[in-house]
Amino acid sequence: MIWKPNVTVAAVIKQDDKYLLVEEQTKRGVLFNQPAGHLESNESIVHSVIRETLEETGYTFVPQYLLGIYRWHSLFNDTTYLRFAFSGTVVCYEHDRKLDEGIVRAAWFNTKEIYGLVHRHRSPLVIKCIEDHLAGKHYPLEILTHYD
Repeated sequence: MIWKPNVTVAAVIKQDDKYLLVEEQTKRGVLFNQPAGHLESNESIVHSVIRETLEETGYTFVPQYLLGIYRWHSLFNDTTYLRFAFSGTVVCYEHDRKLDEGIVRAAWFNTKEIYGLVHRHRSPLVIKCIEDHLAGKHYPLEILTHYD
């Protein structure tokens, strides 16, 4: 049997000393996460994070760097995730855009507020990605190759 992780992407976006998070309905209740989601078939990793951010927040995301690649195993659903997290900016907001099903809201939070919500993070990767961003970690997007 061949084992495969679930490939996901996430956007770590800081603006005016606040980070963009989504509050979303999950099987474990309403939790917080970065705008994030699964890589779709025949989709580049960079395009995936742009699409997911728009669908979950209404913001158009421009990735500038790869923040990191993270492996995490969820005991809740016995699933291993391989997360590609990106840092970048947003260039416009579609305020009337219908957000993905399950998204309660997208909102901006400062780091103190995010640490205060740590018990409601969807995974430990939420705070780890923010800490890596604060530490200045970043890698050029050219490290990724989408080859058909």
